Amino acid sequence: MELLPVDRRTGLGREEFYNEYLKPGKPVVFTDLVKDWPATKKWSFEWLREKHGELEVPLFDNNVHKTDSYFKAARKMALADYLTLIENGPTDLRIFLFDIFKKVPSLVNDIRFPTIMDGFVKSYKFMFFGGEGAEVNLHYDMDCSHVFLTQFQTRKKIVLFSPDESVHLYQHPFTVMSHVHPLKPDFEKYPAARKAKGFETIINHGETLFIPQLWWHYINYVDGGFSLALRANNSILTSLRGAYNLARHTIIDKGMTSILGETWKEYKERKAYETAQKVL
Repeated sequence: MELLPVDRRTGLGREEFYNEYLKPGKPVVFTDLVKDWPATKKWSFEWLREKHGELEVPLFDNNVHKTDSYFKAARKMALADYLTLIENGPTDLRIFLFDIFKKVPSLVNDIRFPTIMDGFVKSYKFMFFGGEGAEVNLHYDMDCSHVFLTQFQTRKKIVLFSPDESVHLYQHPFTVMSHVHPLKPDFEKYPAARKAKGFETIINHGETLFIPQLWWHYINYVDGGFSLALRANNSILTSLRGAYNLARHTIIDKGMTSILGETWKEYKERKAYETAQKVL
């Protein structure tokens, strides 16, 4: 497995971005895309705890992909208590796809939708929180949008692979998931992963990672922290594919998990292995 560094750019203009990253579908870290956001100066642990700590938030743990707790929240907690938890040490409890703006609409005044490209979906503004060492399994986003991920306060490590690498990553059928761990790959179990070529980076406070549509990404919280993902879509075809993915996950994958349990999980793992064997 080969991992190259993601480009880091300051002062990247719209035309350059289109030609060098958007059109070819290549990730890049913007060091200054959100430099004018009030959020980069306001949104600290202490500020969120003081201003919005009463919000009740759903927390997910490492069992989120297990049959008996498939994509179900493990517990709920006040945001203030959760922020204190992730500030003070490792935990596997995470918040993902959390639309805090529906709970606190005034927070939208602290961000700006970038003009670096057209097609930002203004109704999709999701926050992600995690403690030191928390991980997000390798996956690509179900809605197939481009993602602009901005980090706050601390550091986050991301590993990315292009859609062309899917066969090397043992994608589970009917899902957007892979069980290959790109930082600790088990080549005995997943031998085709040796051939995978990807990118890696660490984003810091105020930096934004562009994740092209359909790109696989694994995330590791180097420190406890949080980020905001904005989505953009400039293709009706990928919008349709996103709708298909949602239906496939909701109707087929969740339905079969409910009916067949571990048998369905074993079937997906077997099919992913059989597909990858064809490239060895």
